Amino acid sequence: MKKNICVFCGASEGNLVEYRTQAEHLGITLAKQNRRLIYGGGNKGLMGIIANAVLDHGGEVIGVIPERLVQAETAHHGITRLEVVADMHQRKARLSELADGFIAMPGGTGTLEELFEVWTGMQIGYHEKPVALFNPAQFWQHMLVFLQHAADQGFIRESFFKTLIVSDHSDSLLQAMDDFIPKDLQRWIKK
Repeated sequence: MKKNICVFCGASEGNLVEYRTQAEHLGITLAKQNRRLIYGGGNKGLMGIIANAVLDHGGEVIGVIPERLVQAETAHHGITRLEVVADMHQRKARLSELADGFIAMPGGTGTLEELFEVWTGMQIGYHEKPVALFNPAQFWQHMLVFLQHAADQGFIRESFFKTLIVSDHSDSLLQAMDDFIPKDLQRWIKK
């Protein structure tokens, strides 16, 4: 089982109730399965919702947040452990170090940047941890169409595109992450 699950998600709640309810459900599922939430340390939006759901159901939450966001009063001081780092680069490095796998929930530019950094890291051999999209209300569908287009045009290897786990159900998403077996990820690097 992947114990430490890093979740990238928005500091906003989004426009649909489903984003909020699914963030809460994922948090409950993590707690019930005795998994630890690793996340960006915020108290707002989907970040706050998932952290509170894990905590409310007896789970552990580790947040990693840059000093600038602590000063902006967006840090969640009620979590199990809050690590304050100098900047976003250190935050991402620490999240990656702590995690056994990564999930991107609905979010904006920060979520996209975090997602693509860890997915690219897998491609070039920095890690062999599963990378997943939690897809409530088909939030990621347009991006998946674009990524398939990029694969069709020869910019993403089809075999690597298929490493991205996608589900709109938290239980099946976590199970697919547990079942993930890296298959010689180095073969995607052109020599």
